[in-house]
Amino acid sequence: MGIFDDIKLTFRNGSNLTRLIYINIAVFILITIVAIIGFLLNNPEISGKALDLFSVPASLNTLLVRPWTLITYMFTHKDIWHILFNMLWLYWFGRIFLEYLDERKLVAVYLLGGICGALVYILSFNIFPAFKGVLADSAAIGASASVMAIVIAIAAYVPDYTVQLFLFGRIKIKYMAMGIFVLTSIMDFSINSGGKLAHIGGAFFGYFYTINLRQGHDIGKGFNRIIDFFVRMFKPRRILKVTHKKVATEYEYNKNKAEHQKLVNKILDKISKGGYDSLTREEKETLFKESQKKN
Repeated sequence: MGIFDDIKLTFRNGSNLTRLIYINIAVFILITIVAIIGFLLNNPEISGKALDLFSVPASLNTLLVRPWTLITYMFTHKDIWHILFNMLWLYWFGRIFLEYLDERKLVAVYLLGGICGALVYILSFNIFPAFKGVLADSAAIGASASVMAIVIAIAAYVPDYTVQLFLFGRIKIKYMAMGIFVLTSIMDFSINSGGKLAHIGGAFFGYFYTINLRQGHDIGKGFNRIIDFFVRMFKPRRILKVTHKKVATEYEYNKNKAEHQKLVNKILDKISKGGYDSLTREEKETLFKESQKKN
């Protein structure tokens, strides 16, 4: 079982948080490969054109012919540090989010927060005179607005949740979220103004989402239905087989449980002798399912 099989298995059986991170990494690798090809062919325009297909433009005319970029931009990064910090924030705050809210809500906040960030960015560039000279050529990429939506959403939901920070000690999540928002969205506003406007849009949605959720309204529920519709559309249909399962006796249950435990112990013994890579694909799947039970 190779590394790609491991990745597919983790993507298939992992949480939606894991899937969001994997998609971001996959798009980053794709953009990087295209940039390398452009360099080798001495044609840097290849990289720029590929990036244009994923980045959301500020120009309304350009957006009309590339409407999908309202979604793709929030999974796109060009710089390694950009994706690294976004994925770290997404992972840390996403884990806290999933302690209190479910995975469907995480996806809804990520996507709708990103869309809200893109709309604030686009509208601002078309309304305010400061951006008139750069409107036609401006475009935005990055998961920052989506991550900001998750950060603010969970901070508003459990404001007194505390985390241990190096050098700072224990600090409440509401102060962390406030600090992240100010540092990344308000400070030096003239630099990367488009990105900061998108952050503000994402933060606004995250707060708005939690306020409504506390009142019993999940404003992401309709969006989840749309996602489910497309997932069912592209998901291959399974052929259902009717089987009659015999009810196991207590003796048979204990026997099967003991045999399963022997198999798990055998796999663990194999790891201690030859390492994880010495396992077969079936053994890795068995170990993964066992870890999920314990979690």
